[in-house]
Amino acid sequence: VSIAAPDISDRLAAAARRRPNRWVVAPLFAAALVSVPVLVVVAQVFVPAGDVWRHLVDTVLARYVANTVWLGLGVGIATLVLGTGTAWLCGMCRFPGRRWFEWALLLPLAVPTYAIAFTYAGMLEYAGPAQTALRETFGWGRDDYWFPDIRSLGGAIVVMSLVLYPYVYMLARAAFIGQSVCALEISRTLGRGPWRGFTGVALPLARPALVAGVALAVMEALGDFGTVQYYGVDTFTTGIYRTWFGLGDASAAGQLSALLLGFVFLLLIGERASRGRAQYHHTTARYRPLPAYPLRGARAGLAVAACLAPLVLGFLLPGAQLLVWTVQSAAETLDWHFLSLVWHSVSLAAVTAVLAVAVALLVAYAVRLGGGRLTRAAARIAGLGYAVPGSVIAVGVLLPFAWIDTSIDALARDWFGRSTG
Repeated sequence: VSIAAPDISDRLAAAARRRPNRWVVAPLFAAALVSVPVLVVVAQVFVPAGDVWRHLVDTVLARYVANTVWLGLGVGIATLVLGTGTAWLCGMCRFPGRRWFEWALLLPLAVPTYAIAFTYAGMLEYAGPAQTALRETFGWGRDDYWFPDIRSLGGAIVVMSLVLYPYVYMLARAAFIGQSVCALEISRTLGRGPWRGFTGVALPLARPALVAGVALAVMEALGDFGTVQYYGVDTFTTGIYRTWFGLGDASAAGQLSALLLGFVFLLLIGERASRGRAQYHHTTARYRPLPAYPLRGARAGLAVAACLAPLVLGFLLPGAQLLVWTVQSAAETLDWHFLSLVWHSVSLAAVTAVLAVAVALLVAYAVRLGGGRLTRAAARIAGLGYAVPGSVIAVGVLLPFAWIDTSIDALARDWFGRSTG
């Protein structure tokens, strides 16, 4: 019996390994949800170019590419500066109001980008309160002064950056807090001061978090439709909408979607290529939290101003203006139609959140159970869903479902002589 027992246990273990892992279904299903729309959009590249596509190439495609590139670069740089600076101040320094800023700096992320864009357009346009106050104060006419045009590419970059910088702030602050003082102490022994220690040690250690936050912000900006549409900035998202609904060419819209998807994948590939084989982590198990640098006097005032500025511009000021407009128009807008809009928004958000959390838990648990390469690969593909712009997914879903709908309608006409509608 003592000789046969190990043999029996080995056979049972081998049988367990051969048994199909039922948990792999969840990652495969999530990966399919992400992959099918993407594959449909990519397949549009092989559709023969029609007159609409040639018209786009000759007229507006270059402008779509240029505006999309500048939008991504502008939002990436601005969110990196705002998010990293505020994260370092709130994580590593002590100054008045720091504990309040730690959570308050996340508030702009709770407001839709297009809502802030609409608010700033209303405040800064010619008939808005800002320019009206200037004309009344100084007695100026239309041609007596210069005022920046908020409905422009620069305005879209500023507005998006004020809303999306919390992506970088969240991840950067967690990275700074999680660093050990040992690394900075070694840099001090090598002659580096606090500033050189921050730029030469703390920032490189936080690089993965910073790049991840910037990538999230840029992907959000590339997929935005409401802001660029309202500000009259021609990007791929507005081009997809106009090509489909204005020019009536779904194939050309799919080809524009494929180009936008290419921008996103170039962003992801560039981030991985910039890292190469480098690893960013502590090589010692010793850990002591970083000390908080006390700021006093003018330095404390500058720290408060640096944290207060993005919060005021990204949340408090537009929120106050929206509240004023709400009170002024409550009698005309607060009706049953408004309540139906509220219900649609809340129910859509709630159902989406529940489904997203459920799928994410199933995928994470399947990987946690020690799934094989197939499970891990499917989980990685499913995790790329956020990188795909919503307009691309919409095109990838509408194209096959439209084909299914027209096919069913054609069969109904042939067999029953009636249309399904």
